[in-house]
Amino acid sequence: MLYRSLLDMVGNTPLVEISQLSPKPAVRLYAKLEGQNPTGSVKDRIAKYMIEAAEREGRLRPGQTILEPTSGNTGIALALVGRLKGYPVKVVMPDAVSPERTELLRAFGAEIIYSPGDLGTNGSVAMAREVAAQHPDWFMPFQYENPQNPGAHYSTTAPEILADLPEITHFVAGLGTGGTLTGTGRRLKEERPGVRIIAAAPHPGDQVQGLRSLEEGYIPPVLDESVLDGRIVVDSATSFRVTRDLTQQTGIFAGISGGAVVRAAQRLAERIDEGHVVCLLADGGWKYLSSRLWSTDYAAIEEDVSDKLWW
Repeated sequence: MLYRSLLDMVGNTPLVEISQLSPKPAVRLYAKLEGQNPTGSVKDRIAKYMIEAAEREGRLRPGQTILEPTSGNTGIALALVGRLKGYPVKVVMPDAVSPERTELLRAFGAEIIYSPGDLGTNGSVAMAREVAAQHPDWFMPFQYENPQNPGAHYSTTAPEILADLPEITHFVAGLGTGGTLTGTGRRLKEERPGVRIIAAAPHPGDQVQGLRSLEEGYIPPVLDESVLDGRIVVDSATSFRVTRDLTQQTGIFAGISGGAVVRAAQRLAERIDEGHVVCLLADGGWKYLSSRLWSTDYAAIEEDVSDKLWW
């Protein structure tokens, strides 16, 4: 297939059955592989939607600088869009993210403004607001409040899932900005009223890269909690283990939040008799190689990994 631009390749990601990880034969699990997007994450969807909407509405002018708080993936996606469309991109990011994310941002020409790693994405949001106030001529899409975040998933992610698996009964995704759960969940429920939407979330203070606990202060306005039918909390150590299980038992090389999502789906499966459960895996594992998470000597470095996979 011929594409005129890399941005035309955003979305239409594969859905792969991973029922070998299900605790019950009658509960079938499926992985939506968002790591197949151009920059390797689900955030390509929202970056494209937020920027193109701002262009249509005249809120983003040619050559204007884009500023965004991010834990990495949204920044990388915006850096790609900015590079192709001619917008300089600056991101505010915790200084504790993986080196791979930093290198990818620099490869696409983005400038990084670091926020304190121990403050997480909440710290990045606060710092980005301060920077934006100092530079009113810059444009901040602000994924945490931008309706095009859930809008992208309403328009693309959910229809793709429905086309591939009309019999879906449950959708599980990580709780980050809330855009994926809100947009996908809203559309799924409109089309299939019986579908249940489940969020995978970390324990407060137990950080899993890309996820957030609602108990930690800032609740993104794009999150519509009324769409959720449940929230399953997964600790970081279990997320790491299941991420490795994904690779070893299914061949899927996913990011850390993917392990949390699959574990939440496994716990869901233990509570229901049958079903077709879609797990959205937000990114691939390539941005986490420096963590040594997939090392054969994992047991010896587990504590070291837990200390380093903050985001």
